[in-house]
Amino acid sequence: MKRIVFAAALLAAIHGNVAAQQASRTTLPEGYKVRADEAGASLDSVLFETMPPGWHVTTGPAVIVYDPSRAAAGAYRIVSQSFLFDPGRRNEAYGVFIGGKNLEGAAQSYTYFVIRRSGEFSVRRRAGTATSALIDWTAGPAILKYDDKGEAHTAKNVLAIEVGADAVRFLVNDREVASLPRAGLDAEGIVGLRVNHSLNLHISSLEIVKS
Repeated sequence: MKRIVFAAALLAAIHGNVAAQQASRTTLPEGYKVRADEAGASLDSVLFETMPPGWHVTTGPAVIVYDPSRAAAGAYRIVSQSFLFDPGRRNEAYGVFIGGKNLEGAAQSYTYFVIRRSGEFSVRRRAGTATSALIDWTAGPAILKYDDKGEAHTAKNVLAIEVGADAVRFLVNDREVASLPRAGLDAEGIVGLRVNHSLNLHISSLEIVKS
């Protein structure tokens, strides 16, 4: 019941607050930056604003959103709770990234962990303009598919990355879905969000916890 009430409140907030601002891009919360995947892509259709608890984001192009002051090193855990609004039939990905470096330059790099409406996850690495799949799209039974959300208006999922001395664990809704050796991953650097094309999300949290 709490989940349904929360989602309904989010819908009301969206219609009352976000819709009125579609004509122009909202000013980003202090300290935050947005970068599109494609160089030169217009960010006019990207909305990222504070909406307690957390933030609301809608996208046109695929983007990363981050605060350069939020970085992590050593052993740590990041956790993000998200609510996916109706994506139509689009099966676009969203999630979190770690190890961000040079995010405003040509040599950007980071590791990202994303899910999509159909209940699959992937772990990928970006280096410059190239992306590579460390774990390609794989069904994750722990992921709440959008079509399985029941009476709720949104699909709620909690993504976590646990970075240890030797391994990095990837979890959805407190269940491990994959693990990779830390060596070879971008694991130290800026932490942020990744949201692909034309999605509508509420991100209620993005926490960094030192181990």
